[in-house]
Amino acid sequence: MPTEYPRSDVDRILSGLPLEDRIRLLSGADKWHLAGVPSAGLPPIMVADGPHGLRKEADGGDHAGITGAVPATCFPTAVTLAASWDTELLTEVGRALGREARVEQVAVLLGPGVNLKRHPAGGRNFEYLSEDPLLAGRLAAALITGIQDEGTGACLKHLAANQQETYRMVIDTVVDERTLRELELTAFEIAVREGHPWTVMTAYNRLNGTYCSDHAWLLQDLLRETWGFDGLVMSDWGGLNDRVVATRAGCDLEMPGSNGTFDAEVRNAVAAGELDEAAIDRSAARVIELSIRAAAHRDAEATFDRAEHHALARRAAAAGTVLLTNDGTLPLDPDPLADVDTVALIGAFARSPRFQGAGSSQVEPTRLDDLRTSLGARLDDRARLEYVPGYDPVTGATTDQLIADASAAAEQAGVAIVVAGLPGRYESEGFDRSHLDLPDGHTRLIEAVLATGTPTVVILQNGAPLLLPWSDRAAAIIEAYLGGQAGGSALADVLTGAAEPGGRLAESFPVAASDLPADAYFASHPKQIEYREGLLVGYRFHDTAGVPAAFPFGHGLSYTSFVYEDLDTEQDGTDVTVSVTVRNTGERAGSEVVQLYVRAVDSSVWRPDKELKGFAKVALEPGESERVTLPLDRRSFATYDVRQRAWLVEAGSFEILLAASSTDVRLRATVAIASEDQPTPVTAPTGWTADDTEFAAWLGTEVPTPDPVQPFHRNTPVADLDATPLGRRIRQLLTTAATREVARTVPEDDAATRRMFESVISEAPLRALPLMGGGRPPLKAIDALVGLLNGRVRGRVSEVIDQLAARRDQ
Repeated sequence: MPTEYPRSDVDRILSGLPLEDRIRLLSGADKWHLAGVPSAGLPPIMVADGPHGLRKEADGGDHAGITGAVPATCFPTAVTLAASWDTELLTEVGRALGREARVEQVAVLLGPGVNLKRHPAGGRNFEYLSEDPLLAGRLAAALITGIQDEGTGACLKHLAANQQETYRMVIDTVVDERTLRELELTAFEIAVREGHPWTVMTAYNRLNGTYCSDHAWLLQDLLRETWGFDGLVMSDWGGLNDRVVATRAGCDLEMPGSNGTFDAEVRNAVAAGELDEAAIDRSAARVIELSIRAAAHRDAEATFDRAEHHALARRAAAAGTVLLTNDGTLPLDPDPLADVDTVALIGAFARSPRFQGAGSSQVEPTRLDDLRTSLGARLDDRARLEYVPGYDPVTGATTDQLIADASAAAEQAGVAIVVAGLPGRYESEGFDRSHLDLPDGHTRLIEAVLATGTPTVVILQNGAPLLLPWSDRAAAIIEAYLGGQAGGSALADVLTGAAEPGGRLAESFPVAASDLPADAYFASHPKQIEYREGLLVGYRFHDTAGVPAAFPFGHGLSYTSFVYEDLDTEQDGTDVTVSVTVRNTGERAGSEVVQLYVRAVDSSVWRPDKELKGFAKVALEPGESERVTLPLDRRSFATYDVRQRAWLVEAGSFEILLAASSTDVRLRATVAIASEDQPTPVTAPTGWTADDTEFAAWLGTEVPTPDPVQPFHRNTPVADLDATPLGRRIRQLLTTAATREVARTVPEDDAATRRMFESVISEAPLRALPLMGGGRPPLKAIDALVGLLNGRVRGRVSEVIDQLAARRDQ
């Protein structure tokens, strides 16, 4: 991708800076700004959170930076956008995000997140796109393209293997290279090669023993040299482990600014010959490049149309709404309503919707549509809408009286609509879910309404898969996910047929979490997590193991019907062009997602049953047809060979499967692929998770042992301090200070954010204290504390505690 500034400008500015100033550029100026270069006329530039909407902290916002943001359009979250399978729509949403960022003088929007959904209980799954790398990568690239079309930079995150929130800042993700390359890293590769993001953010976790911010293979060998990334790499907030090692590895920028916490260590490393000054120059140059690029797109006169963006959010929410089941009750258009006097709308989310995730992506919406108001307007005088809350929207709890009121309303209605899901405290950045169930209050409510015999539509508002044991008794189930600020009006559109439910699942819904091979190795240890399921994630597991999902990957019903016809393949070496005609055979307009999977018929390399290698979304009027063409290239048939360190294609037969979901194959053909590659044979594991011997063989080394609690070090989690009497005293002091800060800055009714910070306080490493606290307590106090805890007394205990207490009293 061509740059938009002369390289000579960067070199000129860099050459005029003393070493101290170049080092200063490697850390943010504060929480949200990069350091500028005043001598060159480059002011600090601002970055802001924004995977699904701009979250720019307003003047006077809270210290934690979660609440108090300026109003911005809250688009549907990534899980909802991904369910649209619509790259054009995501580019359009990206443009709107980029435009709003430019109006607020934000240079880089921190998103999208492309980490794969290894387990449905992942706390941040609502912020990620898919369990499949092709789908996630292409959708991320579309968002990036849209954002950057408007002159705002995107930040692809979190590189890499950040699939759980539990102890995310210290956990070591142990994963074999083939799995890493074919799944997680393929999604990042596609997003980088097709989207060309200005920046990339490293993950908090370690990857096979090395913190991602320190990982030279990940950041230099793979990201820059193999994929061709030429932008800036920044740490996640408080996620830098070692500034010297990170600079050498290719992490350019520490965020947020920590008041020069690591500067002395960098200076000393240069003086000692442990860090080449050229590495500092490379990273400083990238900061300057980003500042120049941002300056070139700064526009003090930029504006956007709030109503237009709200309408786009409404359209996007409908496009990502998935109709899981339907017995014909939906849509509630005039004909079905002819004999219905009353529609019972049950569930507090109908008035107080769960419309976005919690944590750093929390947006302050410009307005908020609720289903009760929107559906009432849609029904007009055709039917009376009877609303009953059913449960508390914050806790999800219900009472016998609320259940009785809901049952009575359903019994008097022709159709009942129950809105259920997960309150914010159930899923958020910062912690993982402990189960996949609905709150007990929501389940009791659904069961009670179903027991009335009234046809019941269940709408779900949640950020990740749920267990739905009652699903076969509902007249219809709508997975609305987190629909953003216009989700209420979009749902009214879908319910009444004014819009179609355009979504298809971008993730599998299991029958039980225990079915999944990843379940035994998810959030199961505070220091280490092992990806013993290998490639068997999501539909790759369900379809390979013959363990059906409750709702499979790619599934979603329509208000019309489609047929696939006239499959044709044209081949040129390892490139294959697949064409199919899709025809709308129903009486309503609608859209279909054509999914192309590839299956190796004979292979010496063990592979999942099938893998998604192409997709297209087509919108058709009744009776209309369209010819869909999907290209497959060499990579579509390849596996990653660890021994030969290359993507190789084994000659043989491959099935081309055209499908409406991973289990709904409509047409198939077989192609013969010629290749001279000789992949290293790989046998299947004896079970659905690798045993010790198999996992060691995958890794190419012995399975590592999790780190012990002692001796203590900079990366010791605060929770581990309880191992000694002095540590317990220190932990109590730190926890008290942090809890006081949360109580002061986070509203009492924001249970999700409070729970997030409770987890972060306990699980954060000691080094994160100065990194997130503006340099206080100083790093030398942390090192002194570690020495004291390990019995190496270099000062009085009281002096160290006083330094920590100074931070508490700020």
